[in-house]
Amino acid sequence: MKDTMTTVNILLDTPEEALALLGTGDVNLRKMRELCDAKLIARGDTVTISGDARQVEVAEKLVHDALGTVRSGGEVSPETLERSARLGAEGRSLSAETSTTVQLPRGLRAKTPGQKVYLEAIEKSDITFGIGPAGTGKTYLAVAMAVAALKARKVKRIILTRPAVEAGERLGFLPGDLQAKIDPYLRPLYDALYDMLEAERFESYLTSGIIEVAPLAFMRGRTLNDAFVILDEAQNTTGEQMKMFLTRMGFSSKVVVTGDVTQIDLPRHVTSGLAISKRILGGIDGIHFHEFTEVDVVRHPLVGRIIKAYETAENAEENRRAARRGDLPSIPEDERDLPTPTNGAE
Repeated sequence: MKDTMTTVNILLDTPEEALALLGTGDVNLRKMRELCDAKLIARGDTVTISGDARQVEVAEKLVHDALGTVRSGGEVSPETLERSARLGAEGRSLSAETSTTVQLPRGLRAKTPGQKVYLEAIEKSDITFGIGPAGTGKTYLAVAMAVAALKARKVKRIILTRPAVEAGERLGFLPGDLQAKIDPYLRPLYDALYDMLEAERFESYLTSGIIEVAPLAFMRGRTLNDAFVILDEAQNTTGEQMKMFLTRMGFSSKVVVTGDVTQIDLPRHVTSGLAISKRILGGIDGIHFHEFTEVDVVRHPLVGRIIKAYETAENAEENRRAARRGDLPSIPEDERDLPTPTNGAE
């Protein structure tokens, strides 16, 4: 029996829309061809898809999903198309699952369904925990939400903080004054703010105290009213530090805590304050815990695969330990030769 051949034409509204969809140098068009078995041709304001009916249907959904992202103000890239194709195989739509009413500066928007849920959680909750691997945008999006809240006059200031694990006595050996010593630990937060604000405005906010970037130790003894407060790298807090930070929250304030429990730099005998807070605060109304996965990684596609590989190795090591304790009957054969991960914490 012969396959049914068909052709579908998709019209684009403007040359700008065509460029956003197809990408500079047709980089997105080439990616769509790679992801689909159907034939895709772009001429002028028309994308033509031809081939087996089933293949054309898959390709048409991918193109329409990408076009929906463009028309809602989002950016289409080869990585975006890969995520769209994965969701499409499950009968889902990336543009639909990332569309949100949350307004961010500089035209930023959620790139994954997980990011959408995270943004909406920050909008609704007084305290939000964003937990997940590197590259998921948990800190960057939190800073974007803080800038949006400041511009909308929902808060009067932004406070960003991180624990400097290597601080304490060793900090004294670093050159320069106190600010020069702590700046390297806070640089990722400065970088995010530079992306959101014009340089002159950022410097003005910093000088006037509207934006404050400081080590976690500087939060002790304060009450933070009318502020959007972000604690980054929270996996490197102790239980006492986390309690201290969370109890700084004042009236009309919003708090976001971000961290990656697989990247703990604390001494082995110290339990991460992020892990403790998840266990203690999980059922409290007004506090939301959002967990990202490798699916939410928006860096190079290899990053997601690297994270998945480490996760598999860590699970295998946990199975080994459980087997030695007698909690499991045996170690699965396919996990016996995996390398043992080291993440700085047991």
